[in-house]
Amino acid sequence: MDTQRQKRIRDYGVQIGKLETGTQNSITDVAGVTVGHVTLSQGDMQTGVTAILPHQGSLFKEKLIASTHVINGFGKTMGTIQINELGTLETPILLTNTLSIGTAADALIDYMLERNPEIGRTTGTVNPVVCECNDMFLNDIRARFITRDHFHRALENTSSKVEEGTVGAGTGMLCYSLKGGIGTASRIMKLDHGTYTMGILVLTNFGILSDLTVNGNPVGEELKKAILKTREEKDKGSVIIIAGTDLPLSERQLNRIIKRTVTGLSRTGSVITTGSGEVVIGFSTATKIPHDQTSQCMTVAMIHEEEMDVAFRAIGEATEEAVLNSLITATPVVGRDGNERPALKDVLEKYNIKL
Repeated sequence: MDTQRQKRIRDYGVQIGKLETGTQNSITDVAGVTVGHVTLSQGDMQTGVTAILPHQGSLFKEKLIASTHVINGFGKTMGTIQINELGTLETPILLTNTLSIGTAADALIDYMLERNPEIGRTTGTVNPVVCECNDMFLNDIRARFITRDHFHRALENTSSKVEEGTVGAGTGMLCYSLKGGIGTASRIMKLDHGTYTMGILVLTNFGILSDLTVNGNPVGEELKKAILKTREEKDKGSVIIIAGTDLPLSERQLNRIIKRTVTGLSRTGSVITTGSGEVVIGFSTATKIPHDQTSQCMTVAMIHEEEMDVAFRAIGEATEEAVLNSLITATPVVGRDGNERPALKDVLEKYNIKL
């Protein structure tokens, strides 16, 4: 898929928020971050893998300050307990479907052991980070199509060019009762001591059609009236939000910032229903935390609390736009037992609805 040909939400004249975007309007505008996908799309098999590499060195030896936040805990994410205890990330992040969590963890452990012979010998073990959404409507999730090799391929073939929509872990996902998937966006934060980037990648599988809002426009109500043959699904999915930034932050500051992703979700129409799992994982590339003990105290740079508001705005705007990008770039899928969901761009064109 050529990402240059994908029409994103801004190509429809929709400008989200006030801040400037990064060069690619992507999580990979944060230097060192890359993303890879493996897409499995054939018949009842509508699923896949997305891998996020937070930097290009050894994550185990040079950990990143990290934090997680659970908006609603209906999810099966792995690795967040240690992140919240130690405040660091030491592996790439894998996204997949709910019943592939175990396979993903095995593959990620393999990946880390291959690169770090000291794990389990001269040092401790490793904390694999895996997140999921449930793609069972379009994908035969019980068949467990995804293998360790698929995860390895995603990890080994990451890029700064991020494909969006019906790709990777987003292949079988639904969003606002339409086709969902992968979306990304970024914002530039200008402070007195430098210019920084906030990047977001989402895996969207949540929402009720009538709630969909695009830049304040309640298009979901109009779409619901137009799509008479599409039965509106109850919101029982999830959304995974990965936030990367080069802003110098403490773990506490990062946690405060990633909590504000909820403002972006809400502006798209989400009410965070009981059956939907909203999980956020954030990391900062500004400081590398060495695995090995040092003989001197460490110094961690951080912004002043009075500078936090620009980051709060940036993460909300980028989350909102990433969700909308996941919707507008998605393509329709006919999956398990003939189940299908239309793509937003197709129904907008069919019913001549403007965003």
